Amino acid sequence: MINTGDTAWVLASGALVLFMTPGLAIFYGGMVRAKSALNMMMMSFAAIGVTTIIWVLYGYSLAFGTSHGGLIGSFEHVGLAKTLNTVVGPHGHHIPTLSFAMFELTFAVITVALLSGAIADRAKYGSWVLFIAIWITVVYIPVAHWAFASQNGNGGWIVDKLGALDFAGGTVVEINSGAAALALALVLGKRDGFKRDPMRPHNMPLVLLGAGMLWFGWFGFNAGSALSAGSLAATAMINTQIASAAASMSWVLFEKYRDGKATTLGVASGAVAGAVVITPACGFINPMAALILGLIAGMAGSYAVSRKYKFGYDDSLDVVGVHGVSGIIGMLGIGLFATVTVNAAGKDGLFSGGGTELLVRQLIAIIVVALFSFCATWLIAKAISLSIGFRTLHDDEITGLDTIYHAESAYDITGNSNRY
Repeated sequence: MINTGDTAWVLASGALVLFMTPGLAIFYGGMVRAKSALNMMMMSFAAIGVTTIIWVLYGYSLAFGTSHGGLIGSFEHVGLAKTLNTVVGPHGHHIPTLSFAMFELTFAVITVALLSGAIADRAKYGSWVLFIAIWITVVYIPVAHWAFASQNGNGGWIVDKLGALDFAGGTVVEINSGAAALALALVLGKRDGFKRDPMRPHNMPLVLLGAGMLWFGWFGFNAGSALSAGSLAATAMINTQIASAAASMSWVLFEKYRDGKATTLGVASGAVAGAVVITPACGFINPMAALILGLIAGMAGSYAVSRKYKFGYDDSLDVVGVHGVSGIIGMLGIGLFATVTVNAAGKDGLFSGGGTELLVRQLIAIIVVALFSFCATWLIAKAISLSIGFRTLHDDEITGLDTIYHAESAYDITGNSNRY
């Protein structure tokens, strides 16, 4: 029998997570220069469209179908035909399979949309659309199966074989996107004027609005991953709030100490970093541990973002520093702070008397996912670059991608567009 309360919560959570992608579009759109703001937003909306089509055709089936060696699912759910009038979940908490498929679709959408931030201002739009289709198929779907498709010992290898924990996507969404973003940034190269021109966000109110939308949507992302409207969802929700708030404050405090100013970009980026760090851990740790992880993520994220100039890679909108680094901290945090008093389906971490076993398993999951995502993404991006080309023409980059690819502009800009 379907549990209507759980179903309502999962449906609402799916809508909240989908809301995050337009929020990301606004967040990213405000961070780029005015001449490419619409293009940046269009990259997120392309992620919604392309990923949805793939998910219906075969994506859900390969991610959540019967496992083949813990590596990939089957084609049993192609077209979602076999999911009609079926249920998933434990006894007493059954929800319609289609509600679960919709919820998981929104995770795929936001993950690939995140990657657009690494190559802002310099990617061909058509090549980006092709990249979405290939990356979702080759990279996202296998990793989602590894971590999310637990089937009581016959699911993905990260949870059912390795025994690592990931409540809402520290590997699938955060480390996956961070590693892939680094590969994309390296393949496409630096923007014209990197380190020379300021390239500041053109509209900070948009950035703050987008960050607020992401913060709001993240409650569905994390608390919705409980797949039931109960105490575990409540724990995940309060942990999300605590970590996001703590990271937003520690980020700007670190900025104030380092640069003498606390910035609005910093408080927005810190809130996102906090939401990221708690994503894998929100259903396994207590609120005090969430506070500690949030404080660490804010400072670590601020420091990591500044390092891209030292290392010379142009991750335009800080996907590596915010999502990759915070995702790693969150996964390791499980190995330190997890406790079965929060979630009986979890394990005890180092500080709860569980020793180092879980911490080692978390580290293995981090390394494998990061290496797989980086290498596969590098090959995909390189293949596109060598065939149809991935980076836009130099003159088009200088002019701005809004008018080049969309025949529109976000603002009525007059004069020299290089000023924006």
